[in-house]
Amino acid sequence: MIGLISYLTFFLTIALILAIAVLGLNLHWGYTGIFNGGVAAFFGAGAYGLIILGGPDRAGEFGGFGWPFPLAMAGGVVLAGLLALIVGLATTKLRHDYLAIATFGVAVAVESVARNAEFLTGGAKGVRGFERPLEAAVGNPFVYSLLFLALVVACLAAVYWALERTVRSPFGRLLRAIREDEVAARALGKSPARIRLQSFILGAMIMGLAGGLYATFYAFVSPQDILPILTFQIWAMLIVGGAGNNKGAILGTLIVWGGWVASGWALTRYAPVDWQLYTGTIQYILIGLVIVLTLLARPKGLLPEELTVSTAVAPNEAQSNLSETKHQTQQ
Repeated sequence: MIGLISYLTFFLTIALILAIAVLGLNLHWGYTGIFNGGVAAFFGAGAYGLIILGGPDRAGEFGGFGWPFPLAMAGGVVLAGLLALIVGLATTKLRHDYLAIATFGVAVAVESVARNAEFLTGGAKGVRGFERPLEAAVGNPFVYSLLFLALVVACLAAVYWALERTVRSPFGRLLRAIREDEVAARALGKSPARIRLQSFILGAMIMGLAGGLYATFYAFVSPQDILPILTFQIWAMLIVGGAGNNKGAILGTLIVWGGWVASGWALTRYAPVDWQLYTGTIQYILIGLVIVLTLLARPKGLLPEELTVSTAVAPNEAQSNLSETKHQTQQ
């Protein structure tokens, strides 16, 4: 019984950490229309930032500052935000396919740096030796795993609550306006480039938080953890769950991650030995099949975007903004 609970705890911990990253992508694509193909880069920035800032001193390697866990986590989140600021300023004028290619290139570049800059990231062997917070004080690994799951749940709940408040605020309505018609938003006196950059940075910091929690859970991070396939998995979770709906983002994460884990277990247990060599490839094919079937049956995902009076652009507000813009123009 304890073994089953331990496995479910492990499964939920990873799934909910990924759900935080999917919420960040949902802010980008679901609410702002930013096609971010470099999720793994910001996830990795948070993971490496936390371990470098909070880990012990390692001979011949950068880092070992030994910051307390909350400060190290905040540092990783800020590092992800700084990376997003640089990328956002460089790609402000790009849209859709071009933006996806550019951000995907950033993810590949970050993974390449992590693999080759041994003095900074430990190279291909990764960075280990991070002391998980309060682990020694708790002592019992089973109890600690439950407490860490509670921490992840708290972080997910906080991010979910903050995003729900954000997307239902005037700022959230502005994000949707830019997503739907950037020209109209600009005609109302708004700055789509500035608002899009703000959304891009905020979403990247959420992904950095997920990366930091991931690195804390494993007390280790390597280039294998931030391969571009991570971006594909997180996109799959959002597409299946439903872009523009935070509940859908979490549901899609649980479904896709559950399918990924279950398919891996089934292939290694029941598939012929020759097939087991291609377990990862078969899993990618299965996830792609799930995406295709979802798009055919539910093009907007299992839980599509909910447009309510509180989240739609109020006609009176739009007319007021337009009148104000005209008045400023006449002056």
